[in-house]
Amino acid sequence: MKRSILILAFFNFLIATNVAAQPKARRQQQQKAQQEQKQPTQSQGMSLRARLSFPTAVDMPENVVWRRDIYRELNLDDDANAGLYYPVEPIDKQLNLFTYVFKLALNGYVPVYEYRLDGNEVFSDSAKVQIRTILDNFHIFYEERDGKVRVDNSDIPSAEVKMYYLKESAYFDDANSTFHRKVQAICPVMMREDDFGGEASKYPLFWVKYADLEPFLSRQTVMTSNLNNAATMSMEDFFTLNHYQGKIYKTNNMLGKTLAQICDGDTTKLSAEQKKIEAELKAFEQNIFGDQHKKDSLDSIAKLDPKQLKAAKKSKSGSSKSKSTSAKAKSSKPKKSSGSSSSSSRMSVRRERH
Repeated sequence: MKRSILILAFFNFLIATNVAAQPKARRQQQQKAQQEQKQPTQSQGMSLRARLSFPTAVDMPENVVWRRDIYRELNLDDDANAGLYYPVEPIDKQLNLFTYVFKLALNGYVPVYEYRLDGNEVFSDSAKVQIRTILDNFHIFYEERDGKVRVDNSDIPSAEVKMYYLKESAYFDDANSTFHRKVQAICPVMMREDDFGGEASKYPLFWVKYADLEPFLSRQTVMTSNLNNAATMSMEDFFTLNHYQGKIYKTNNMLGKTLAQICDGDTTKLSAEQKKIEAELKAFEQNIFGDQHKKDSLDSIAKLDPKQLKAAKKSKSGSSKSKSTSAKAKSSKPKKSSGSSSSSSRMSVRRERH
C-alpha cells in the first residue's frame, strides 16, 4: 500500500514538473483551447443552433460542367423586391433584410467583406472588414458600452438602403441532371442624396457570403403580396425560389468589364445585351435535354385518343395499299407497241429473203 502511494506521488511530481517546464505561452494556449471546447462562444453556439434548425442548405458543387455567374441590381422600389424593404424600422420581431443583416454583423454572427473598386467579391480573411470601420466610413452613429458597439434602431440606415447587388450562379449539375440558380453573395447599397438635392449616389457597404447568411434567413419572413398581407414566406425561400427581380449589370468575362463598359454607355445596347443574356439562360434551361419543339410534337401524338390513333393507322395503311396496287397494275400491263414493232420488223426481213 505504501509502495503504491509512493509511486502515485512520484508520477504526480513528474506531471507537475513537466507542466512547469513548458513555456508560459504554450500553457496559456492549451488552457484557452480547453476553455473553448468546454464553453463555446455565443457566436459559435448561435451558428450551431442555426445549422441544426436548417440542415438542408446545400452549396453549389465545384465540379459542375456548365456555370455562368451574373450580377444583378435589385431595386427595392420594384414590387417583386419591395418585401425586403418593409418595415423600415423594426416592429416587434419583424425586420427588413438590411436591419437583420446589420444586426447579425454587429453581433459577430456573420462576417462581412470589403467592397472593392472593381466590384468583385473576395471572401478571404484579408478582405474581412470590422463593423466599426463601416460605421466610421459611412458616418453611422454608434455607442460603445462595456467594450461592445451598440447602434440604436433609429440610427440604422435601413431607409437609405434601397438597392442590393446580388451575385447569382446559374449552373447545370450533371450528378443529378438538374439546373439551378444559386445566390452566392449580396451587397447592400445605400442611396444618399448630396447637399444640393441632386440624384442620389450609390454607396455599396459590404459583401456578405450567402452561405453564411442562409441559416439565419429561414427565421425571418417577407411579405409577397400587396393584396393579401397574409401571403408571406421566409427570406431563405424568397432567394432560393428566385422570387427577386433585378437587371443584369455584369457577368464574369475574360475582360472583367461590366455591361455598361462593353456597350460604351449606350442604354439601347445595354438593354439589348441584358435581354440577350436572359434569353440565353432561359434557352439553356429549356433545351438541356433536347429540343423542346420536337418533344411537344411527340407529346401531342401521345395525347391522342386510341380511336384517333386507330383511324390514323387505318388511313395510313389504306394509302400504302392503294399505292402498292397501283404500282402492281402498272407493272402487269403488256407493252403492245414494242411487241408489234419487233414482229413487223421480222416479217419484213423474211419477205425480202424470199
